[in-house]
Amino acid sequence: MSDACLIVVDVQNDFMPGGALAVPQGDAVVPAINRVAATFEWIVATQDWHPRGHASFASSHPGRRPFETTRLAYGEQVLWPDHCVQGTEGAALHRDLAIPRAQLVVRKGYRPAVDSYSAFLEADRTTSTGLAAWLRELGIRRLWFCGLATDFCVAWSALDARAAGFEATLIEDACRAIDLDGSLDRAWQQLQVAGVGRARSDGVRP
Repeated sequence: MSDACLIVVDVQNDFMPGGALAVPQGDAVVPAINRVAATFEWIVATQDWHPRGHASFASSHPGRRPFETTRLAYGEQVLWPDHCVQGTEGAALHRDLAIPRAQLVVRKGYRPAVDSYSAFLEADRTTSTGLAAWLRELGIRRLWFCGLATDFCVAWSALDARAAGFEATLIEDACRAIDLDGSLDRAWQQLQVAGVGRARSDGVRP
């Protein structure tokens, strides 16, 4: 049994061009992910899954605008446009994403007062999704990350994977970034320090 798992992060309609929180060229990750996914025995997908009126939405804070920051109970929070609301088309995975063999879908951000970027820990940095335990139970040690967005949910997931003791590699051409006020450069610096690898999809060997 393979000890490698592909983590497909938030490839959802609201993050695609024309979506509520569009990542530039977000749809370009889909063909690369599909190619890579065909080579993996183990696949996990994550899905942003917010209730209406979520605390991370700018619309929940009168007078505040998207991409401003505020303080919530657990610290500083970027305020986002309403996105990936539970049960909406925007929250659905991209229709061309071909990962029928995915064994697990991790839904995150469903607690009304806590945002969640990482596949492993919510933004309060204490609430676990249970993913690490699931992976350990299966003997998985090596994780490959792809999806949206490089500088937020993908990076946070990879950093938490390293903190949990897994090997972690980002597949660069299967990710795209928001790059909010230099967030992409900061993310890559943090990933490098943490020992997260970088690869291209044609170089992935699960």
